[in-house]
Amino acid sequence: MPASAHDTAQFRAASDNSSLIYFEQHISLAAHQQVAKLLRLLELQPVSGIVNLHPAYCSVLVKFDALKLSHDELEIRLRPYLDRLDEISLPEPRAREIPVCYGGEYGPDLEEVSETHSLSVEQAIDLHVSATYIVYFLGFVPGFAYLGGLPEALVTPRLATPRRRVPPGSVGIAGQQSGIYPFATPAGWRLIGRTPLSMFRSDRDATSLLSIGDRVHFVPISPERFAALENT
Repeated sequence: MPASAHDTAQFRAASDNSSLIYFEQHISLAAHQQVAKLLRLLELQPVSGIVNLHPAYCSVLVKFDALKLSHDELEIRLRPYLDRLDEISLPEPRAREIPVCYGGEYGPDLEEVSETHSLSVEQAIDLHVSATYIVYFLGFVPGFAYLGGLPEALVTPRLATPRRRVPPGSVGIAGQQSGIYPFATPAGWRLIGRTPLSMFRSDRDATSLLSIGDRVHFVPISPERFAALENT
């Protein structure tokens, strides 16, 4: 019988009022689903004293009121939740299509990434759009989705020196990840393209275009199509 989350999950104190719950030590769909199920269960049945939840690839950072809970008490409260994760059904993942103008001024690192892997620019684009990416979590800035599923042939380390500013909508890769910058921010990821879509808008009901668990496909577009779709 496979080990349950109760048996394999590890609790570690992260600060005087937070604990990290690790499901695995590496990125995997199984760990992602455990993270998503725990978030869902705690949304349905909150635990008094838990202040906030911060999911990551394989873990959840749980912030709590130190006047109501200790690290040990938090673990005692949450272990039964881990026993019940197999009972939790996750909603059907949403499919999201993100148009991207690749290379040139939109993706200044695409040519270097291609050369690093002995690919043509066209081959690198084809690889990037061939994958189905999973939104593992959001962080860094509001609306920034960490996307797992980058093809192995495109795995590239981040820049040695981050840029001071990248345009909103920039599509980057770093290690095994891809991501889209919602705002103009400093950035150390390799920029290979840009989307005209607004990834985060405070005037929308769903402020972030992407959510945890979404499946993302990138679609190449021309500069002309980029201009027509910009700020939609």
